[in-house]
Amino acid sequence: MRGRTLSARIALVVCTGMTLTLATQSLAASPSALPAVAAPPAPPDVAVAAAAPTAPVGPAAVEPAAPVGQAAAPVEPGAVALAAPDIAIANVQAHLTQFNSIASGNGGNRRAGSAGYTASVTYVKTRLQTAGYTVTEQRCTSCTYPSNNLIAEWPGGPADQVVMFGAHLDGVSAGPGINDNASGSAALLENALVLAAQDPTMTKRVRFAWWTDEEQGLNGSRFYVNSLSATQRGYIKGYYNFDMVGSTNGGYFINRLSSTTAAPLKAYWDSLGLRPEENVEGQGRSDDYPFQQAGIPTSGYAAGASARKTSAQATKWGGTANAAYDPCYHRSCDTTANISSTVLNRAADGIAYALWQLAVGDGTGGCSGGQVVTNGGFESGSSPWTASSGVITNSSGQPARTGSWKAWLDGRGRTTTHTLAQTVTLPAGCTAATLAFWLHIDTAETTRTTAYDRLTVRLGTTTLASWSNLDAASGYLQRTLDVGGYAGQTVTLTFTGTEDSSLQTSFVVDDVTLQVG
Repeated sequence: MRGRTLSARIALVVCTGMTLTLATQSLAASPSALPAVAAPPAPPDVAVAAAAPTAPVGPAAVEPAAPVGQAAAPVEPGAVALAAPDIAIANVQAHLTQFNSIASGNGGNRRAGSAGYTASVTYVKTRLQTAGYTVTEQRCTSCTYPSNNLIAEWPGGPADQVVMFGAHLDGVSAGPGINDNASGSAALLENALVLAAQDPTMTKRVRFAWWTDEEQGLNGSRFYVNSLSATQRGYIKGYYNFDMVGSTNGGYFINRLSSTTAAPLKAYWDSLGLRPEENVEGQGRSDDYPFQQAGIPTSGYAAGASARKTSAQATKWGGTANAAYDPCYHRSCDTTANISSTVLNRAADGIAYALWQLAVGDGTGGCSGGQVVTNGGFESGSSPWTASSGVITNSSGQPARTGSWKAWLDGRGRTTTHTLAQTVTLPAGCTAATLAFWLHIDTAETTRTTAYDRLTVRLGTTTLASWSNLDAASGYLQRTLDVGGYAGQTVTLTFTGTEDSSLQTSFVVDDVTLQVG
């Protein structure tokens, strides 16, 4: 990631991510067409990693504790299973070793325009060409250090529907640049190789990019975006950036966290109970920014640079409070010892999950599914929800599960009826659909036998399920409901909370998804 002092022109955004076995889905250009994605249950191999993480490559690998105030992401039966490949962390680390060796053999760095950078391009290009990619080098003539971007496209999916994944390949002259940014480059390379090896049916065209001269002011990615025609820019339905994704004291940060574009990245980390945060430190400092300026939806992963981890973050994720996320940021010690394999693995697997959700099909050709609920985290205001006054709120009285906003039904301690509703369309031809949401029930009722207050969930005119004051529990629990029988229908999803005349019960809903596949 480029330093803050390089250009005052840049203001906002950043980076990282990958994961697990075979899925179906799509992405489109506008927020309404870029569907959010159901939070997946942690797959077996990831669940094991959470309990006993891979030994770190370097010091201070971060293993997050369970989220404060709740058990680690309980998931009820029937949740949508992951369908993306597991990205082997050992393979990602092998790429890092190669980049470190390249730097060692070329003056100790991989700065843009240097022999170390050129050798890095050759390494990535050779692996991609062997795997079957169409690979091009684009000369950045306006870069501070004129050198080449590397662009690789997988042959499959419509050429006018592109999902793009990128990372900068250059480092600073002070050291080999392994976390910054061989980590993002290696995670992206291994994802590309796994995609080629599996060769699934594609619903979107996938394009990978490794940028030059990022450290001098995002020059390589800006040159690429400026080289595109308006039509070519319109083909890119989302750009995902990965920059510094293995920080040893790292956090779990997502660019534009509450955006629809970020939803698949967030869904994967949510499934691990990580509770990611907005990438404030990296805003405007990495290669997603030129895409954002051009009107292309963007997101990405990052694990942090020179900013310091807060006490709250250390409690949530582990690591050392009041210490830099990356103690070797832009220093000679940014070697393979400066990587947390746990953080890097979760980023690499999250990339894969997003890629499969957005661009890989099931081969049946009959389903154009995906996420059909909009603004399920309530972070973008009330639209398109209709709700009783005050239900969608950022009030501190009940905490949101993620972000600041949630839907808080009832909780008044008097006769109350609150509703929350959104009309959705489930595409025809799909074989599965799962409604999922996170529910916290807090009550002052003392009975253990009588349901005085109740939350009911309906789709159309059918009641799917209900909960009451008898189901109160600390923290949020994910509720999942099979709604596959509604394929091809436009129906209204409705939450209705009813409360009797005394003793409050709060039904707090967050992160609503309806994933169709």
